[in-house]
Amino acid sequence: MNMSSHVITPGPYRATKLWNEVTRLFRAGMPLRKHRQNFRHYTSCFTASAAIDWLHQMLLSNSNFGPDVTRQQTVQLLKKFLKNHVIEDVKGRFGREDLEDNNMLYRFPSTSPLKPIPCPATASAPGSIKKRPSFRDKEGFFKFRSFKKQEKETQENEDPALQAEGEYQPIGEQQGQRRVMTVEDEQEIWKDITLTHLQRILGCASLDDVLDRRYVNPQNIIHNMTKVNKHGVVTLDDKTNDLPHWVLSAMKSLANWPKYDNAQPSYPGFERDVFKTVSDYFYSLLQPLLTYELYELFINVLGLLQPQCERVAIEALQLCTLLLPPASRRKLQLLMRMMSRISQNVDMPRLHPAIGTRTLMVHTFSGCVLGSAVECDLDELLATRLVSFLMDHQQSILSVPEYLLNAINDHIQYLRRVQVPLDSVSNVDGSDPVCVPMPIYAFCHQISGAEFEQQKLEASQKAMEELLEMLLTDQNISEKDRRKKVKQFQKQYPDIYSRRFPSSHSESNKPKIKPPLLNIKKTKAFSIRN
Repeated sequence: MNMSSHVITPGPYRATKLWNEVTRLFRAGMPLRKHRQNFRHYTSCFTASAAIDWLHQMLLSNSNFGPDVTRQQTVQLLKKFLKNHVIEDVKGRFGREDLEDNNMLYRFPSTSPLKPIPCPATASAPGSIKKRPSFRDKEGFFKFRSFKKQEKETQENEDPALQAEGEYQPIGEQQGQRRVMTVEDEQEIWKDITLTHLQRILGCASLDDVLDRRYVNPQNIIHNMTKVNKHGVVTLDDKTNDLPHWVLSAMKSLANWPKYDNAQPSYPGFERDVFKTVSDYFYSLLQPLLTYELYELFINVLGLLQPQCERVAIEALQLCTLLLPPASRRKLQLLMRMMSRISQNVDMPRLHPAIGTRTLMVHTFSGCVLGSAVECDLDELLATRLVSFLMDHQQSILSVPEYLLNAINDHIQYLRRVQVPLDSVSNVDGSDPVCVPMPIYAFCHQISGAEFEQQKLEASQKAMEELLEMLLTDQNISEKDRRKKVKQFQKQYPDIYSRRFPSSHSESNKPKIKPPLLNIKKTKAFSIRN
């Protein structure tokens, strides 16, 4: 069972790569033996039950799928193996899903069962989508910094000649350089910053292979990050898209069992009926909560669900779920909260006679959370893996990332400051007020290596001098600590210290006179007899 497997990292066609990886491991590791059936001997084959046992253990230990894979899911995967001619029965038949957990004999075909990986479309292909230029591309200063720091760096990087020229530039010429930021520009900023952070987390060279940007609505991102209640759940402007009252009441009843309503029925099996009502509603929705359009994106996030990458996976799912329509995100938040509470509720009666509560939650709702528009052979296994992680970390994943909200607000605030018209400044002819001109950037002047070394030495020495002054003037440091730190500084940087205290160097050369030892009178030992 110690088959060499590797994690399928994020990238295009990840589901197909996972299928090929499982197929490769199954063909390379499944033990083949000689069997007898209907008075005939068959070599290099295996029974269906033995294949289910081996494949189930392999999936449980494989980091691409995790420990929540059930035996029944393994049976379904083997049926798809038979349909796709990964395996065949000993008579060479395949193409159907009539495999059962029994002693029927199967074998591997001689032909390769791996699926081909489609070649990504080139930029010049007729079906390729041309990216619409964003505000970032037009203006050229898309930075994730606060406006104070960016303004300081802007002044430092400007050519002094251009700065002086800008001070005396006529207002009419300044007006030709500025550009007013529109609502559409702000929405593009929300979209671009979110996708840029997501691309950095996934480690992809581009998101184009895993996400169609036409389906990314910046208004969804803005709504999901700004319109939330005190519990962090999205609020909807259009209540017709919300959960029906009877579904919400049923979910609250299960989540707070048995403390929700004393007037609720108490007949045996009532909680099972309520649970079935909730699951039937979610399966009646037109598409999964994570939507068909974002299926490939969430499949790629599954590549991050490793023990050492847990924090990265949470951050990636935080951003991915911000792309959902607000109604879908709200349903997902309420569903995950209900599933988490039910799984942790020791007072909840068993909802299934043979399956544990946590396993039941994951396998019941995985299909209504993640799914593809076209049939995918690994849909059920991948959905189980993702929903299990979502349920365990729902509080972190489905919260608003404050760092992203601050980055977007800082960037928009800076752009408004340098571009929004000022009421106190008007044109010479009395027309509409002008905008503050956008900064003009210039290239740095090239210097020699000797000049660079000289500047580097001066800058480092200046920093050390400032450090020494801080040690001498800091009121929060005790005198004892101050003397200790200054003495350490004198040892490490004697030149800088001697420049700050010129007389200390000559005094340090004077011979030190040791003070006389104190005469300590020896006390008489204490004795019980005395």
